[in-house]
Amino acid sequence: MTQERRQKHERVIEYLGRRGLDGVVLTRRCNFSWYTGGAHNHVAEACDVGVSSLVVTRERAVVVANNIEATRLAGEDLPAEIAVIEYPYYDGRRRLAAFAEATGAGRWAADAALEGLELEQTDEEFDRLRWQLTAPEIERYRGLCRDVAECVEAVARRAVPGMTEAAIAGGLSAELRGRRIIPWVLLVGCDGRIALHRHPLPTDKPLRKLAMLVTTAERGGMLAAVTRLAAFGGISGALGDRHRAVTVVDAALIGATSPGTTLGEIFAAAQQAYARAGFPDEWRRHHQGGSIGYLPREVKAAPGCPVKVLADQAFAWNPSIAGTKSEDTILCTQSGPEVLTHTGRWPSIEASWQGRSFPRPDILAV
Repeated sequence: MTQERRQKHERVIEYLGRRGLDGVVLTRRCNFSWYTGGAHNHVAEACDVGVSSLVVTRERAVVVANNIEATRLAGEDLPAEIAVIEYPYYDGRRRLAAFAEATGAGRWAADAALEGLELEQTDEEFDRLRWQLTAPEIERYRGLCRDVAECVEAVARRAVPGMTEAAIAGGLSAELRGRRIIPWVLLVGCDGRIALHRHPLPTDKPLRKLAMLVTTAERGGMLAAVTRLAAFGGISGALGDRHRAVTVVDAALIGATSPGTTLGEIFAAAQQAYARAGFPDEWRRHHQGGSIGYLPREVKAAPGCPVKVLADQAFAWNPSIAGTKSEDTILCTQSGPEVLTHTGRWPSIEASWQGRSFPRPDILAV
C-alpha cells in the first residue's frame, strides 16, 4: 500500500470509529476515485454513481464488480492490493452473494443506495475526508490544472470570428480529451450572450467580437476549473472596466482563502469588493464558487457559511459581472494561496485587495 492510500485508509478507519461502523461501501465516482488514487468505476459520464463498488473495512479494501467491469478494473485501473470480487452481470443472486462476501456481518454505511442492500447512509463528515489533498495528489493536481489551462488558452487563441460557439466547444473538448481529461462542464458564450447568461451552453451562434470559454474538467477523479476571455478587434472601455472590477473581487476571494477562515467570511470579502467596485448586487446573479477537488464544487460559499478552509484544500472562485468573469483553480497552503491554473502565457492584470496583489487573467486582445 502506498503512503497516499495508507493515509486515506487511516482517515476511513477514524470515520468508522466515530460512527461505530464496521465498513463503508463507496459507489459514488468521487469517493471511488479518491480512495483508489484515480480509478474510474463509471461507464456513462453523466452520472454521480458508478457501476462498481469499493468496500472498505479496517483491514482491507475490495471492489465488487460485474464481469463486464472486473477485467478493466483489475487489469488497468486499480492498485494491485485492491482485489476484485466478480459476479455475472445477469445474476442478481450472485451479485448479492458478492456483496455479502465483501461486507460480512456488522454495521455498514453506503454513500449511495444499492438495490437489494439495506445500509445506513454516509454523511457530510465522510465527504470531508476528500478535502485535504495528500502530497502525491497535489503533484497530480498541479499537472491536471496546468493541462486544463493550457487547453483552454490554446483553443481561445485559435478561435476566429465566424466560428460558432459549438465549434469552439468541440475544439476544446478534443483538446482536453487528447490529454485524457474529461470535460464535466463546457461553456462557450460569444458577444451579447456572455452578459445575458452566466452559464452559456454552446449554440450555433457565430463569434463576432468576444468569446468566453469555461470548463471544469477531470482526470484521475480530480477536477480543475478555468475561465478565459478573448476579444477580437479591441476591448471597449466599459468591458475593460468591468473586467478590472471582477479581477479585484477575485483577488479578494483568493486573498481571504486561508486555513481556518470560514466560507462565509470569504463570501463577505467578495460582497465588500463588489460594492467598492461599484457593482453591489452582482453577487446575487451567480454563485461565487467554493472548494473543488473530486467534485466540481465540494461546498459553494454562501453568506454566513460556517465551513472552514483547510490547508492543502483546493478552491475555484468564479466571480462574475455581466459580460465578464474571472476563474482559476487555487490551492490553499499555510504559506498562502497557490494559483494552479496559471500558465504564464496569458495576459494578466495585477489585482489588489487590502494590500495584497494577485495576477489575474486579463482579456486576450486578438
